[in-house]
Amino acid sequence: MAALTSHLFIVRHAIAEDVAPDGADGSRRLTRRGRRRFARLVRRLARGGMAVDVIATSPLVRTRETAEILADGLLQRPRVEIVEPLAPGADWQRLVEWTVARGGASVAWVGHAPCVGRLVAASIGDGTAAVRMEKGAVASIALPDGLGHPGELEWLVVPELLRRR
Repeated sequence: MAALTSHLFIVRHAIAEDVAPDGADGSRRLTRRGRRRFARLVRRLARGGMAVDVIATSPLVRTRETAEILADGLLQRPRVEIVEPLAPGADWQRLVEWTVARGGASVAWVGHAPCVGRLVAASIGDGTAAVRMEKGAVASIALPDGLGHPGELEWLVVPELLRRR
């Protein structure tokens, strides 16, 4: 039996190129600024105790790169898995099924707007709402009764909070 997921982190990919060299949306990469800002945020979250067992990411390049920065910055160095239901137009039910099958007490999903905002809303019990997520934002949701039951939004942070002045 799979472990009960008690914590979910939902992440919007960091700042990416407006247009990829090949013109394909799926191959847009993170910008240097996006990488730097998101890595700084992840270091701060890791120092604060953020822990993840597994990271699921959309197959698009910018989300995969964001997921790798997240994995590299956390002490546990969680594995990263490409999960098709996180592609644009994310599928809540398939994500829940994937997450339950993988197990792990703490899981991160890395995806795209506006889907990530809708996933945050669905995870706290309001599938009709949306939460605005800037590029590189991370939402922390406690799931005391496991995924599939309404959770509680603990916090939502954006890289801009760490902007150097």
